[in-house]
Amino acid sequence: MPKMKTHSGAKKRFKVTGTGKLVHQQAGKAHLNEHKARKRKRRLSGQEVVDKVDTPKTRKLLGI
Repeated sequence: MPKMKTHSGAKKRFKVTGTGKLVHQQAGKAHLNEHKARKRKRRLSGQEVVDKVDTPKTRKLLGI
């Protein structure tokens, strides 16, 4: 069997923590920020754990 390749888009967007969880940047902060409230931009700046239902597919894309 050939080796499974890591999905190039997924490896740029997801990171595995030390405990094995998957984290990603929150959407909605890349552009058009002028009209968004400071509080909203601050809230969107952090990383978020990938949802439980999406974790298996994300793991498969990353090859882990």
